[in-house]
Amino acid sequence: MEIEECIKDFLNYCIFEKGLSDKTKLSYKNDLEIYKEFLNKRKIYKVEDIKSDDIKDFIKERYNEEETTIAHNLTVIKNFHSYALKEKIVKENTSEFIERPKLKKALPKALSIEDIDKLLDIKLDTPFDYRNKAMLELMYGCGLRVSELVNLEINDIDLTNCLIRVSGKGSKERDIPVGEYSLHYLTEYLNVRNNLLKGKSTQKLFLNNHGSGMTRQGFFKNLKNILKEKGLNPNISPHTLRHSFATHLVNRGADLRSIQELLGHSDISTTKIYTKVSDEKVIEDYNKYHTRSTKE
Repeated sequence: MEIEECIKDFLNYCIFEKGLSDKTKLSYKNDLEIYKEFLNKRKIYKVEDIKSDDIKDFIKERYNEEETTIAHNLTVIKNFHSYALKEKIVKENTSEFIERPKLKKALPKALSIEDIDKLLDIKLDTPFDYRNKAMLELMYGCGLRVSELVNLEINDIDLTNCLIRVSGKGSKERDIPVGEYSLHYLTEYLNVRNNLLKGKSTQKLFLNNHGSGMTRQGFFKNLKNILKEKGLNPNISPHTLRHSFATHLVNRGADLRSIQELLGHSDISTTKIYTKVSDEKVIEDYNKYHTRSTKE
């Protein structure tokens, strides 16, 4: 079968059989188009003529790309060849024994306590200021994902017991204690929330300029503006606040299991990355401050 025809069939299979989104389909299509062009340059036009060495050479040619991009390319190619075997277009999967590149796990970056204080020092004049202050305090104070923050509803807040109920990944719910700072500014925001409703009715806790629930994009835009205003790095992501929450807890001696529960990690190994961050900070501080860390 012609490679181009097989790619079309595979993409239709991904949508109608696997239920993949249009965005994922486009990503697959882009990767496979690049793959097809590489093969065509080698005068390979049929799927059954593709050899393992062709795939390996394609991956080698992309060595200048990010590791995550290469890994994604290979995943798509492997899925494509698995499909070709499943549909009996080929007699063997030539990609089966090609190993994926081992990705370096990037350590999360955390803001310093000083930068957190600077970010959260918001002058409260308008209802939008109260909203922004409450959102940032809650995100940092509870270590929330941005999706968890914007999806909070009024009924998820328990002011009496100082708790919020969060729906995390896989729709797993967890109750998180809310500290005094977050609780105070959350209460302040609730007192002015009606001013943002614009006559609408919604249970979403945090509202945008149109009286509807705040979106991830809206929160990111507001955060970027606040970062610029404070003279902080405007490329800091909302997830940095979650990383900072966890890192600061580890640095102050919090139990890893407790942090796992607060973050909603299903696997403790995901949480353990913060101990690595903490260890690196210890080494950095030792080299910086200890009188005998270096020999003159």
